[in-house]
Amino acid sequence: MKSYIVQLAATRLLPVTLILSLLVFYRGHNEPGGGFIGGLMAAAGFIFYAMAYDTAKAEKKLRVSPLMLIVAGLSFAFISTLPSLFAGNPFFTGEWISLNIPLLGKLKLGSPLLFDLGVYLAVWGVIITIIFNVMEE
Repeated sequence: MKSYIVQLAATRLLPVTLILSLLVFYRGHNEPGGGFIGGLMAAAGFIFYAMAYDTAKAEKKLRVSPLMLIVAGLSFAFISTLPSLFAGNPFFTGEWISLNIPLLGKLKLGSPLLFDLGVYLAVWGVIITIIFNVMEE
């Protein structure tokens, strides 16, 4: 028998956990955090949801296959290496661009952020895959 209180908490905490994981991901290149910790936090939200309901309902709530998260993460990590190669720099050298956005000012985007996004998605997908398989047993 599933607890209604735990289900209610899991439903309410899932979006909060995802938002916090994105904040930790975003600030992670200059401060503690990053793709790995953010991915773990995102996975933790879905693991709690799966514990409150079941893995099938959690996978439905995820709306994307955990395998697709892993593939997307590895793809982003690979793509993050290409700007340095096209610029003629050594492999994995950070490259940045600056965008002037009206009302927001200057936004600097770099290949390390793209790599962190790949780590975020890959860790999220791997942890979800492992834990969901264990929970189904």
